[in-house]
Amino acid sequence: MAIPSPFPVSPPLIFERKDFQKLLEVLNAQGYHVIGPTVRDGAVIYDEVLSDHEFPVGWTDSQSAGAYRLEKSDNKALFAYTASPQSWKRFLHPPALTLWEAHRSNGTFQITAEDTSPRYAFVGVRACELQAIAIQDKVFLYSEFLDPHYKARRENTFIVAVNCGRAGGTCFCASMNTGPKASSGFDLALTEILEDERHYFVVEIGSEAGAEIMRELPHRPAGEGEIEAAERILAQTAASMGRELKTDDLKELLYRSYESPRWDDVARRCLTCGNCTLVCPTCFCTTVEDVTDLTGEQAQRVRKWDSCFTMDFSYIHGGSVRYSTKSRYRQWLTHKLATWIDQFGTSGCVGCGRCITWCPVGIDITEEVQAVRAGGGKTSKKGVKHENV
Repeated sequence: MAIPSPFPVSPPLIFERKDFQKLLEVLNAQGYHVIGPTVRDGAVIYDEVLSDHEFPVGWTDSQSAGAYRLEKSDNKALFAYTASPQSWKRFLHPPALTLWEAHRSNGTFQITAEDTSPRYAFVGVRACELQAIAIQDKVFLYSEFLDPHYKARRENTFIVAVNCGRAGGTCFCASMNTGPKASSGFDLALTEILEDERHYFVVEIGSEAGAEIMRELPHRPAGEGEIEAAERILAQTAASMGRELKTDDLKELLYRSYESPRWDDVARRCLTCGNCTLVCPTCFCTTVEDVTDLTGEQAQRVRKWDSCFTMDFSYIHGGSVRYSTKSRYRQWLTHKLATWIDQFGTSGCVGCGRCITWCPVGIDITEEVQAVRAGGGKTSKKGVKHENV
């Protein structure tokens, strides 16, 4: 089941921790490449996993503006970390994708456009990440221009969501109404519980494909106390967000704040490195490169991630449209929180906090919005919302 459709609400089930390996085996037996969290190079990343021993058991993370650290923990949870520096975007909308290749043969070029789309099973997708996937669905599947490469990957993906048992230091999903509980877009959703020497998952089924997988696994109906334990964990997580963002008037605030002096302040700190766009689970800007080998016998067209923070991204004849750091940061934040709504009917931010954690100078999107709000907003003298200076 690639894009879970509405599924009748069924009572929660209990799935024991000791049977988690069986889940991975069942998914693998059905032809899925199981992608889950594992530890590498001092961070939790998403990669292919075959065993539950590869999961980050005994690890948690500490995140703040411009800082990320993995920390050892006595906690035996599989999902005690918060947001990974990677997002699931890299599997559905790859950083580099060969669109076609051409090979010279007998004086003519033969063009091939093979794009293998493996069946993925994502295990450990957070609620904010589900919303990010839904946002990219709007861009690549439900807009005027369908992306066939994204469509092929998306339709071959099974999603096991995990409700958050703790909030990270830069999380603000509660402000964006995207978490910490997964409400849709999953095949299965797990809430991990460790209490009284017990380790188990409360499971919700979100699709027929999810129900089919559960039929292959040991499970039983959840008791009232177990359901309450899951709800208690989610309430505690929602109450302990690392950041907040007031959103009810945010689009209008940014539109009338085009000349806010705060843009000059942030420009003095921003390195225009593009880290925020690369770790963001919703950013989708790309560029296309054509390359040939030295013999002239082979050529490729490759689509690669790009960033609105690079000078070349807005380059046209005569130079870049957004040549200043100020204009590029303002474009990114205003698009993410305001014009994205006009384009796609939703905010482009899901409150995962990655852009805060992985900014080398610790620029905090929630802090920047708060500062703009404190200034009361300042309308351009020309009355133009999207002037680039």
